[in-house]
Amino acid sequence: MTEDCCHSPEPPKPARWKAYIPLIVIVSVTLLAAAAKQLHYGGTVNLKDAMHDWMGFFLVIFAMLKLFDLSGFADGFRLYDLLAKRSRPYALLYPFLELLLGLGYLSQWQPAAVYIATIILMGFGAIGVLLALKKGLDVKCACMGSTLNVPLSTVAVVEDLGMVLMALTMLLMT
Repeated sequence: MTEDCCHSPEPPKPARWKAYIPLIVIVSVTLLAAAAKQLHYGGTVNLKDAMHDWMGFFLVIFAMLKLFDLSGFADGFRLYDLLAKRSRPYALLYPFLELLLGLGYLSQWQPAAVYIATIILMGFGAIGVLLALKKGLDVKCACMGSTLNVPLSTVAVVEDLGMVLMALTMLLMT
């Protein structure tokens, strides 16, 4: 097989799952951090405290990734989020909302308000992702900021709805 002088073969594309390695790392690290905090509590696992810690660490880390390049995040987020499409200020504010929720979980400040805010914010976000996927948009997910390249996929929906489910579960446990 000879190569054309003007065309080089396309480099092989990495396996699609490799794009999710940063997400796998973050989920693993936040689970380990939450487990470490459970050891601090005396080693007895309290499901609600464990969920608070995991959600807190997860949201704080995701907010931090967005804050590295706030403008880049907002540009990417506006491609699929329903409210961010209409309001750049909302897109710029979103990481700070996520940070406040994360800190709310970690401090267990006004838990019911934090749960309800999470349900609204993440539920609304899931709708935007679902609609973008239904349209067949092939865009980068802004969920991890602009520095990590993760495709927008059902993983983002699972992430958003998983947080909604956890917040709803904690709300029902109160």
